[in-house]
Amino acid sequence: MFVTPHLHAADEPEHVRSPAATYVSIQGSGSPGTEEFYRKKALIGDIARQVDGGEEPVIEIRYWYPAGSIPVEIADFYSVNPVPSLLYRVLAVVPDDTSPDDVAAARTRAASSSDRSEDRIELHTTAEQEVVQVLHRGPFAEEFATLGRLGSFARELGLRRSGAHHEIHLDGFTRDTPQDALRTILRDPVA
Repeated sequence: MFVTPHLHAADEPEHVRSPAATYVSIQGSGSPGTEEFYRKKALIGDIARQVDGGEEPVIEIRYWYPAGSIPVEIADFYSVNPVPSLLYRVLAVVPDDTSPDDVAAARTRAASSSDRSEDRIELHTTAEQEVVQVLHRGPFAEEFATLGRLGSFARELGLRRSGAHHEIHLDGFTRDTPQDALRTILRDPVA
């Protein structure tokens, strides 16, 4: 099993290892697509641009359900529990040597209109891990079918989801962005 490049996935489901990564991040709760969701997404983008010298960041989101929720697998991730109960972390990759002081300074430089004093911005790291993944093309509402394919692939290999569902949004988007051409890596840790 090879380690895939962080921002790459095939059009067909694959079983790979995802690389370790360091992120600037913020946690949230509720349905994707809310004003609060887009505010946090914009804030992480603004800070990540400052950390990384103005480069446009790729926004990633990890989703999970709170303790006590009905257990879900890859294919049924969005269809068993109420979506408004989701917990999430909005992330953008930053250099591995980024410090909390670097993040604080970037936040000040960003002076983002999306920033709120109560926002807790933090560094978040992930280790290299075994995943199944696939590239989804098109609207977010059509991810159900793609997750179904990915879930079937994992089941055929005898694998089960073992952590937060991970979406890597290769194309920037806002609430008003047409979604027909969007590319999203759907990645789930497995065991």
